[in-house]
This record gives sequence, C-alpha cells and structure tokens, in this order.
Amino acid sequence: MKKKIVLAYSGGLDTTVIIPWLKENYDCDIIAVCVDVGQEADWESIRQRALTTGASACYVADVKKEYVEDYVWPALKAGAVYEDKYLLGTSTARPLIAKVLVDYARKEGAVAIAHGATGKGNDQVRFDLGIMAFAPDLEIIAPWRTWDIKSREEEIEYLEKRGIPVPMKKSDSYSRDDNLWHISHEGLELEDPANEPNLERMLKMTLPPEKAPDRAEYVEVEFEKGIPVAVNGKGMDGVTLIKTLNKIGGAHGVGIVDLVENRVVGMKSRGVYETPGGAILYYAHQELEHLCLDRQTYSFKQMVSQKMAEVIYGGLWFTPLREALSAFVDSTQRTVTGTVRLKLYKGSISAAGTKSPYSLYNTSIASFTTGELYNHADAKGFIRLYGLPVLVRSLMEQGFVKGTQHIDGTEAKSSGVAG
Repeated sequence: MKKKIVLAYSGGLDTTVIIPWLKENYDCDIIAVCVDVGQEADWESIRQRALTTGASACYVADVKKEYVEDYVWPALKAGAVYEDKYLLGTSTARPLIAKVLVDYARKEGAVAIAHGATGKGNDQVRFDLGIMAFAPDLEIIAPWRTWDIKSREEEIEYLEKRGIPVPMKKSDSYSRDDNLWHISHEGLELEDPANEPNLERMLKMTLPPEKAPDRAEYVEVEFEKGIPVAVNGKGMDGVTLIKTLNKIGGAHGVGIVDLVENRVVGMKSRGVYETPGGAILYYAHQELEHLCLDRQTYSFKQMVSQKMAEVIYGGLWFTPLREALSAFVDSTQRTVTGTVRLKLYKGSISAAGTKSPYSLYNTSIASFTTGELYNHADAKGFIRLYGLPVLVRSLMEQGFVKGTQHIDGTEAKSSGVAG
C-alpha cells in the first residue's frame, strides 16, 4: 500500500494546485479533508473536484458547533481584538482545522499532513503549531515553502497546462478566507496601502455603508455568563445566532475593517475583513462588561484581552498560557449576564441601552440627586489621601518654608522634608 498524506482542502486555487503537485512529487495517496467552519460552500461539488483532481478520498467534517462554542466564544468573552481592529476570524478557525486534520491523519494512518498556507503568511504558523500540539511525529508538508511557483498567476498557469479547471475568475483573484465568523480579503488593489478598497467588487457578506438603508435598525442581544444566547428575544444556538447577526449587520454595512497589520513572520500586510455579526457581538459584550465589571477587574482584563489576541493571532491556542488566560476570563464572566440594545446605521454601531441583574450601576450613588449612600463631604478626605504623593512632591519641589499662610489666614507648617 502507498503511504498517505492528509491535505487540508478548501477547493480554492491553492489546494486545487496542491493535489496534482503532491501526486507529481510524492508517491502517496492524497486524502483531502474539508473542514466546515461555516464557509459558504457547495461541499459536494468541492468533494468531486478533489477526486477529479487526483485525491484518493475526500471527507467533509462539519465542526461549526465546536468552532463557535470552543473557539469563537472564548475569544469574544476575552474581548480579544488584534491591533485594535481584527476580530480574529481566520485565527480562531485554524487551530480547530489543525486538530481535525490530525484526527483524520490518525484514522487513515497517514504519515504527513499538507496545507496550502504560504511561506509569508500567518496560517503556516497556526497550522504547524496546531499539528505539532497533537501529532509531533507527523511530517508537515507546506508546498508554498518548497515549490517553484511564485504567484497566483503561476498557479493558474499550472492548472491550465494540465487541463484542470481554475476554481476562480482571474478578475476576482482576491485571496479570501471565509467561515461562519468572517470573510477576509487580500491582494489586488489592497497590496498598495495608498489605494482605497474597491468595496463594491470585494464584499461578499456586507453592504458598503453608503448603500445601507437610510433608516436605523435596533437589535437586542442577550448574554448569559458572557455568551450570547438570544437575539431580539429569541433564543438561539451559537451557529444560528451568528448567522442571524451576520444578516442583520451585513444589511447595515457594519463590521468592515481595513487593516495594515503586523504578521507573525515579521512583515506588514493589508487585509479587509467583513465581520458584521462579530462586530455587533463584540460591541454588545463590551457594553455589558462596562455595566457588570468593577474598575480593577475591567482594567486588568483589558491587558488580558490584548495578550489573548496576540496569543490567538500567533497560533498559540493549544498552550498553557492560552488556557490560563481563558481561565481568568471565565472567572470574570460569571456576572456578565443581561441584555444590550444596539442601533445600527450605515456602518456604525451605537449603544441604545443595557440592563443586567448584576449591574453595578447604583442610582442612589451615581445620580446628581444626593442619596443616603454617598456623602459629598467624604470626598475631601479621600482626595487628600489619594493625592498625598502629589502634595508631598509639590512641597519638595517648591521648597515649602515655615510661615506661609493658608487662604483662611492660618499658618502653614513646615513640610518636614529631611536634608
């Protein structure tokens, strides 16, 4: 029997080229594995394409539920946003895909796993580290790191020479990744940061904001312990909930991000991301945390959020650090329960009211009308102690001397600074 290679197969340009390339360069059977994390895809057509192109078998693994519950929700609860903009759509999916590839490699008795990530991209790091975490004994084959093909145009030429249909239009050759959470776009005019993105040609899930309706729409999201469970009063599973918000948010042009980011490998790259449902959920979740978390917890969680984003982006999902960060985040989410109302209008999201049984907002304290729980006179002593370092430093810097008079006419005492 021939040895087997499991290939992460999407049916896109890269993996369509990789099947014949592997067969030409390795004396192995190719087992194509499609991991369904919510892509808009005709899986039967993709499966047939893999077989026609030379794969010995092709499997489709539906892991949308696992993706949402075990990867998207932990990132959302953490408030993880990479470089202030990116909601980690590709980054959260790659670890799960790697885990699934290892599962199939074990079932098939494969000796290697192949993927189509480029030698310049982040995904090679995420795939490789994910595979290494579960199968350090398996060889990893990344053709982009070894073959002579240097561009997407050369990939198209490679297929045409072999009479293999090209799975894309040359005029729409953006490099895309899509799943339930987002769609990313790279290439073409985006390769020059000075160019404005051609949103009308590019976007798949979201309207350009200027083409969104002239009337705002309100949407309510309900959370339980940091996890969204209902939209507009209707309970939903995670997959359905994200699909629902993608449709609502996409119609109003929300969640479009144009970002020049720092890749793991050291270079800068530019991408446009569509995350309409995710943008709504991140905004709503943060509004609820503003209501339910105390100041010190919220402040420290902001640092954790940034670190979590860096860990996820860098492919370090299956590490003790990520697990520890998630454990802290989960402890903060015990009271992040309630309902958030948002207003969507032409690409913008704004808060329209938040309520929670665990709200730390107390009207008796916060209102301009003085209540029993707050005595204005207490503020003087608090400020005096809180600002004591400021006072002492000022006394030292200004050379405070005995005999200075206070405004009330009493004599101020010496600072008592030694030396």
